[in-house]
Amino acid sequence: MKLFSKKFAAPIIVAGLATIGLSACNQATDNSAPETVQASYPQVNENNIKAHIAFLADDTLEGRDTGSNGYQIAANYVTSYFKQYGLTPMGEHGGFEQQVTFRKAQLVDNSATMTINSPSGDHVVAFKEQFLTSGSALTTDSAITADTVFVGYGVVDKAFGLDDYAGLDVKGKVVVMLTGRPESLPSEEGAHIGSSREKARHAAERGAVGIVTIHTPKREKVRKFSVSAKYAATPSYSWLDKNSQPFGKYPELKGSAYIDRDAAAPLFEGAQISLEQIFAADSENQPVKGFALNAGVTLTKQSTQSEITSPNVVAAIEGSDPALKNEYVVFSAHLDHIGVRAHSGHGDEGQDSEEQDTINNGALDNASGVSILLETARMIASMETKPQRSILFVVVTGEEKGLLGSSYFANNPTVPAMQMVANVNLDMPLILYPFADVIAFGSTHSTLGGIVESAAGKVNVSLSPDPLPEQALFTRSDHYSFVKAGIPSVFLMTGFKSKDPEIDGGKMFMEFLSTHYHNHSDEIELPIRYDAAASFAEVNMMIGLEIANQAERPKWHDGDFFGNTFAQ
Repeated sequence: MKLFSKKFAAPIIVAGLATIGLSACNQATDNSAPETVQASYPQVNENNIKAHIAFLADDTLEGRDTGSNGYQIAANYVTSYFKQYGLTPMGEHGGFEQQVTFRKAQLVDNSATMTINSPSGDHVVAFKEQFLTSGSALTTDSAITADTVFVGYGVVDKAFGLDDYAGLDVKGKVVVMLTGRPESLPSEEGAHIGSSREKARHAAERGAVGIVTIHTPKREKVRKFSVSAKYAATPSYSWLDKNSQPFGKYPELKGSAYIDRDAAAPLFEGAQISLEQIFAADSENQPVKGFALNAGVTLTKQSTQSEITSPNVVAAIEGSDPALKNEYVVFSAHLDHIGVRAHSGHGDEGQDSEEQDTINNGALDNASGVSILLETARMIASMETKPQRSILFVVVTGEEKGLLGSSYFANNPTVPAMQMVANVNLDMPLILYPFADVIAFGSTHSTLGGIVESAAGKVNVSLSPDPLPEQALFTRSDHYSFVKAGIPSVFLMTGFKSKDPEIDGGKMFMEFLSTHYHNHSDEIELPIRYDAAASFAEVNMMIGLEIANQAERPKWHDGDFFGNTFAQ
């Protein structure tokens, strides 16, 4: 999972997601099919999943960081099993791999500066303490001085009647905006509309030359500015297109800064509305309108750039129907994790520094998801009569860098985009206790909801609604790259209903997030329930077969925001 922009970036998310849990299936000593599964279906083998996780989460792979030798070893491992199962290579040049080239941008130490040129004089803003920025994938030297315009949240969307730029001239100006978006927006739609990428697009299209985003008191309650500042030295990554240009970056935007609430005050000197009034409106969910400011801003920084490559691994099982085999049901899971990093402090008291673990193995994030995908591939490949549609397995890189590997694949698919009918994404199955239900984030947007419910019901597992719609988890994992390609998608996770009333799944999930998530202790020493992993693989397979064998491909619901925005 991605540390900053995804599922568990803030305590409120952690607390809510504590309700999600996992399931039990057949025991390690009994690999026969569970009695709920019809005999005609392949039998799941939890020992296979256990072996996959043990390999992928081993120290030898050094946390599977994007572009590392450890990641390549993991990719080779996945490829070897695809070959063993007889899958067809669907990468590039007749192989299983699709190479992705990334540009890594690192901010040069002490190079980032910000000065607010207000009516009362120049105010120097301190990097890390008061403002943050990141390395540029477009240029190694950037400097800009320009007037500023406040644009509210900086959001635009016709469907919801939003245009924060209405009546404002921002050409050649640096736009100043609040982090977040109007609370009146539905959670998942709002997450897309209020994303930093959408905000940057709208600013660039209207002629702005830079963006300053203000960290609000409301945001401070969710994630403190000081916490974000700890990651100020983290490099940024972008995938490069065929012209070696970084995807999703706008050369029109010459500078950017994320500024703490108090340091932003000089920007509003003599303004028609004070910053305190704006913060109050934001906190009270009142409308926030834009206006020209009396201040200017100067932003400078230097960046170093380098390029790395890292592969997606892609394979297919050909369908049995002469016509439908040209359509694909896509299973995805990210193979990368966060690599080698210094200890965060959890559980390291009393250890010598030499003894502290620095390898983030990512057993549950996301060795478990890839391992379940591999077992799903084995089961479907073993079927004497294959499903009618083809099944495409896409194991992606760069998820922890910003959903980059899946974004690259969705924009450069190795099969025609129109022939991918659905995506089922597996990210961090928390296989620590027996689950009785699953959650399919995004299921309300398309007919996939009914398909998932029907398929899971065949193995006595129910489908529960999103327990945290306000967190918009639908937009925070690799399936969202497929959504933006117009493909109905769901992000499958285990639900909070436990088959064992003595086990509090929500509590276990919360403990994992607070203690092990993105930490060195996410490793195979955790009390992983491989019977639960087997049950999850079983549900996953049933969903894939249900989609593959239906006469009609999944469809967006009429009038759905994502369907209207991205439909092919």
